[in-house]
Amino acid sequence: MKSKIWLALIALYIVWGSTYLGIKFAIETIPPFFHAGVRFLISGIILLTWQRAAGQSMPTRKQWISTAIIGTLLLLGGNGLVAWAEQFIPSGIAALVIASSPMFLVIGEAIRPNGVKPNWQGIVGLLIGFAGIFVLIGPGEISGNAAKLNPFGVAALLAACLFWSTGSMYSKSVDLPKSSLMNTGAQMLMGSISLFIVSLLSGELHSWDVTAVSARSLYGLSYLILVGSLVGFASYGWLLHNAPISLVSTYAYVNPIVAVFLGTLFANEPLEPRTWLAAGIIVGSVIFINSTRPKVKYEAKEILVESGQ
Repeated sequence: MKSKIWLALIALYIVWGSTYLGIKFAIETIPPFFHAGVRFLISGIILLTWQRAAGQSMPTRKQWISTAIIGTLLLLGGNGLVAWAEQFIPSGIAALVIASSPMFLVIGEAIRPNGVKPNWQGIVGLLIGFAGIFVLIGPGEISGNAAKLNPFGVAALLAACLFWSTGSMYSKSVDLPKSSLMNTGAQMLMGSISLFIVSLLSGELHSWDVTAVSARSLYGLSYLILVGSLVGFASYGWLLHNAPISLVSTYAYVNPIVAVFLGTLFANEPLEPRTWLAAGIIVGSVIFINSTRPKVKYEAKEILVESGQ
């Protein structure tokens, strides 16, 4: 059993760490919000069909409403903005910024009514983590950043962290399907609707030439659907039931490192010493925050919605 757990965990590291590169390739010739809508529409239908065939009940009307709100926050606000930002920001940098989402979650928990307040160690972790973000994306004159990052792309990534954390907090107090994969499929399906609406309203399809879609973009989209969404979430769901939560949650620390490495190897993204420095600071702060965060009864559900791209 231990060997199966480690194989599934390594697969999860690789799969969810590689989705940022998959997004980068997909949006080269496919509009970002539209690509995400297609990805989650197909993935959601497959997951819902699979779980229904396995005997799981379909979501109730109330649960559909809850998954629609969560899907919009996580998949439109979170994943959609990441895809949009990767038009201007290297995939590895995007992954490192998104790795800071747990820090935003701690802040959100602290300010919401009856939320969990961080202890002094958590506050120290937050300060260290945001220092890492500053090293990564701060002004070049101060942070030593030789390559200027697009400010709109950076703002979109930080907004994605905020939406992801908001969706995570909202999910703790609403009625959701008991099956984690049915819940995920419903969120994907409802989130895809929001993504398609924004794709239409933003006008990104007006100048899109369908005939110009490259094979690499199609491969990237197919990889995101079949491997990133389906294999990733199936592995994650299996691990949740067969491995300690503390071990499963390590994907959040490893994924950004995998993303940086793959972006450098396959997309020729620049790899500066400050990137590794920032990676160490951000990932280290998240580990420190999670290790000192008070344990609460909904921890398992929280980890589910803090999943990868």
